[in-house]
Amino acid sequence: MHEYDTVLKALLQSPQNTIFERMTGDRIDRWLNVEFPEVQQTRVDLLGETADKRRIIGVKLQSANDAKLPMRMAEYALRTYRLYGRFPEQYVLYVGNAKLRMPSKLDGPAFHCHYKIIDIRRFKEEELLASPFDADNILAILARHRDRRETIRRILERIGKLEGEARDTSLKKLLILAGLRKLGNAIRTEVKQMPILDDIMDHDLIGPAIRKGIKQGLKQGVEQGIRQGVEQGIQRGELAILRGMIDKRFGSLPAWVDERLTKLSTAELEELSLRFIDAKSVDELFSS
Repeated sequence: MHEYDTVLKALLQSPQNTIFERMTGDRIDRWLNVEFPEVQQTRVDLLGETADKRRIIGVKLQSANDAKLPMRMAEYALRTYRLYGRFPEQYVLYVGNAKLRMPSKLDGPAFHCHYKIIDIRRFKEEELLASPFDADNILAILARHRDRRETIRRILERIGKLEGEARDTSLKKLLILAGLRKLGNAIRTEVKQMPILDDIMDHDLIGPAIRKGIKQGLKQGVEQGIRQGVEQGIQRGELAILRGMIDKRFGSLPAWVDERLTKLSTAELEELSLRFIDAKSVDELFSS
């Protein structure tokens, strides 16, 4: 499970979002076991049951076009039926950057598996930004942007109004999802210019680095110091997130991995996060 999946699942499983309801036309009452008990484990990303018990809904999160998707969806459907005695209604939520090019069915002479593919860019950005739910606001970073800078500004303003751990968690999620749209630099630029800078000074990852940058700015110029502080803070945040995800997926990190990570720039950390999606091992992740 890569970091984008983790963040998207957390946002979609939160009762405080409207994306799932917009996508399926219903709300999930309870989430079901999504790891099928087999020798070769198969994991569907999200599987839930509606309050009236009439619908089981499965959602696959997809960040890239995959020619094998139809076969995977057929396998998910059959294994859900085997475990729960009902076929699920299946959806694919596409969050990738490339144009969607995957089919929405697998048809054979006597077999049919159909599912609905929804590109998250189909959702109206304005509705997500106007939503009272933080999850919707964060997911707006993946929608189609009429004004990318304005979108980022409004999301950061919303995050700036949160307190403590809620703000910390939301900012981390935003930074991770921004990697899917290569918007890390745009967010860093906007943070430096926003009036919420004071509000994030106490952020446990970014705040200390901003203060250090401001202190350095007494010699180098306050503006340059703040810029360096923000960039260093975000770099520390991305490093902490990526280190945690690698540790969770591949186990305790060898010393050489931690040493390599601490030497990477923010841009290199973002590139490594993208490679993390498909890497099968730590060695493969750092092979290029």
